Amino acid sequence: MSTKYSNFNLLKVEDIGDSDSDDQGDQNPATPPKKSTKVHKHSDRHSNSPSKRASKQQPQQPQLDFKVDPVYHKAQPGVEQKPQPVHKSTPVHKQKPVLEQKPEPIQQPAHKSQQPQQPQQPSQTQSIPAKPSKKQAIVTRTIWTFIMVFGFFGCLMAGHAWLIMLVMLCQSLSYREVTALFGFKTEYGVRAKNSEKDRWSTILNWYFFVVTNYFLYGESIIYYLKHIIFADVYFIQLAKHHRFISFMLYIIGFMGFVANLKRSFLKRQFVLFCWVHMSLLLIVLSSHFIVNNILEGIIWFWVPASLVICNDIFAYVFGMLFGKTPLIALSPKKTVEGFIGGGIATVLFAWGWGTIFQQWKYMICPVHDLGTSIFSQVECVPNPVFIWREFEIPSMISALLSTMTQRDITIIPYTPFQIHCLFMATFASVVAPFGGFFASGFKRAFDIKDFGDSIPGHGGLTDRMDCQFLMGLFAYVYYSSLIREAHVSAGQVLQTIVSSLRADEQLELFSDFKKYLESQNYLS
Repeated sequence: MSTKYSNFNLLKVEDIGDSDSDDQGDQNPATPPKKSTKVHKHSDRHSNSPSKRASKQQPQQPQLDFKVDPVYHKAQPGVEQKPQPVHKSTPVHKQKPVLEQKPEPIQQPAHKSQQPQQPQQPSQTQSIPAKPSKKQAIVTRTIWTFIMVFGFFGCLMAGHAWLIMLVMLCQSLSYREVTALFGFKTEYGVRAKNSEKDRWSTILNWYFFVVTNYFLYGESIIYYLKHIIFADVYFIQLAKHHRFISFMLYIIGFMGFVANLKRSFLKRQFVLFCWVHMSLLLIVLSSHFIVNNILEGIIWFWVPASLVICNDIFAYVFGMLFGKTPLIALSPKKTVEGFIGGGIATVLFAWGWGTIFQQWKYMICPVHDLGTSIFSQVECVPNPVFIWREFEIPSMISALLSTMTQRDITIIPYTPFQIHCLFMATFASVVAPFGGFFASGFKRAFDIKDFGDSIPGHGGLTDRMDCQFLMGLFAYVYYSSLIREAHVSAGQVLQTIVSSLRADEQLELFSDFKKYLESQNYLS
């Protein structure tokens, strides 16, 4: 009996159904069902065949879908060959629903296999509108380019005050972009997202920004606008104690930082403290020197900034036409040919560009009234660098030039400012681009393309000001060291004496100054 049962165990459910449909099964309908039921009972005890288990537990099939699925996968070839319907045998009727339900579990895996292909369709449709998005980006970039150009020229014509506000706006946006990178893709940023927010640190960051600007711009206004500041009773007190007030404001911020320290934020807060002060040094201090250039004369701000833009354009053009040799690893698109070609073109451009603007007193005169604009009547004694001079050409060179041009050329008119423009153009071509390389390395460290999105289509404002900060710092140092002359008026000196000295000190100063004038024979 065990041998027979073991042979029956090897049979599939389909084989049992087919044997019941023969003529022999019709003649003896009672005997085969008994054997089949015995085989099923015995196989349930001794056999692990999934087909037998499915035939026995078929009435509870909705609860055993996951166990019956392997049977359907094995019986998958039987789906193509549909069995003949059987009506006489009761076990066959019990097995028939199993055969009818085979297509359902077979279709489910087929349906699941098609699911991974469905996400590919939207991906293909998303790649189709690539050209419109690129065109839209070009249109946006072009529109904002014109907005920036016309906005800049509008501030240039509006006067010194508008240019100063423009610089302060640029430094504020750049400071926001740089400090925002602290929590971007760093371990401190991840920890900050996973823990409670430290809002006081953000408030203190901007507090230090405001205090630094108060100190730096206060120094500039007091220096260049003494005749206005010391004419007011309240401004006199602020001007006399400006540095002490600035220092105490900084101390308040320092105490607030220490009081806000938390154990869970210690390392992050101290690193952020250093980050903020480096941003103040590189951005706010450089902007302060740019503002000083504006107060010394708009030309000391306008020409250096124009030379940086000019060098950027010519370097791009020469790089596109002749560029083959990479210049620096941080910027693979920068080439040696573009670097050299842009430098030569910038130096030639500087000579004519400086000649055009040195003729306007609105551009060369230091500020005496913040309400001055291009429509104002500006009068001042020009700095000697803007006065025309004559360079006498050597006789041999003069004869050669006269022969070539058929004219008598013995002198070349020039101004010292034109020569200074050549030096500034050299710096703008050789050194200023390294400010951009520095910014590129900084962005690569954070694996980002732009510092932000302050300017639509152009990225962050820091991406446009990286070279300008370095160039503005150089222009201030160059001017204050080699060109600046004392332009303090007698009224400013008198105002300082009246506001700063006591009555006895004023009399002592008058006596000493009188003796000096008599010794120089100015009073005789």
